[in-house]
Amino acid sequence: MKAPFPFVERPASNSDPFWRYPNNPVIGRNHGSLARVFNSALLPYGDGYIGVFRAEKRDSIPHLFLGRSLDGIHFEIEETPIRFTYEDGRKDDSAYGYDPRLIEMEGKYYILWCDDLNDSPAINIGYTEDFIHFVKMNHPFPPNSRNGVLFPEKFDGQYLALYRPTDGTDGNIYRCRSQDLHHWGDYSLFLPKTHFGWGKYKIGAGCNPIKTKEGWLLIYHGVINTCNGLLYSIGGALLDLKDPTKVLYRSKDYLLTPEAPYETAGFVPNVCFPCSALVDEATGRIALYYGCADTVTSLAFSTIDILISYIKEHAEP
Repeated sequence: MKAPFPFVERPASNSDPFWRYPNNPVIGRNHGSLARVFNSALLPYGDGYIGVFRAEKRDSIPHLFLGRSLDGIHFEIEETPIRFTYEDGRKDDSAYGYDPRLIEMEGKYYILWCDDLNDSPAINIGYTEDFIHFVKMNHPFPPNSRNGVLFPEKFDGQYLALYRPTDGTDGNIYRCRSQDLHHWGDYSLFLPKTHFGWGKYKIGAGCNPIKTKEGWLLIYHGVINTCNGLLYSIGGALLDLKDPTKVLYRSKDYLLTPEAPYETAGFVPNVCFPCSALVDEATGRIALYYGCADTVTSLAFSTIDILISYIKEHAEP
């Protein structure tokens, strides 16, 4: 039986490209033994949904946890972190893990997340076929890399990924290619941060790119450095369908910015951070899961048509 798709229609008085679930956050503080759950990813699985969740206990050290839901709104999350094993049989030795993305390709479920490589943040790739046994590659991305996102299909026989060098660099999104997911090359600038406004400080890939008839829809985050600290908003771009390294349109306006109390107040105030989007192909409906203030997980809704129209109408010159 197909799981119900989490969705609420846009209120008649609302013209925003994303509208919030009225009962946000869907995962609040102190979810069982987990003090904070945010910046997480899920996808349809069986008769419900399964996800990889960034969570912290009272020690405030982030790890990845497995969770499930029957409706995409109510979640059961395991109490112990996911245990990865390297491909050569070694046990995972990382001290932390955070901000996962989850994607299904070629019969496997791939996880991209950030963990530690010699005390530096680095994107890692892991995979599972059953959500029981989890295999970890040996850091295919270099140190000081974050926000890794994988396209759900190959282009000219190659995998395509987006990432951003960590803080202290130029703050732009880069792309790279691989034949086998282990060895990456052909690095190139993909999307620069904005010259002004909500993405001036840095930007980073968010959800897995969404394939539409008009192109690949990319939902990403952008950061501005204000006198009150960093503020994370959510933006969007439309990429060429055959060659997604070509950006067709990019919205100069954000799609969602911290406004609700659970977004503006928390462990790290003023953060909306997208990591996952469910898409109902029959209707074009989108359910966006995003972390709020590094504290809770919330849900916002839109449709493919609404987002593409908004991005085109508010495109950068």
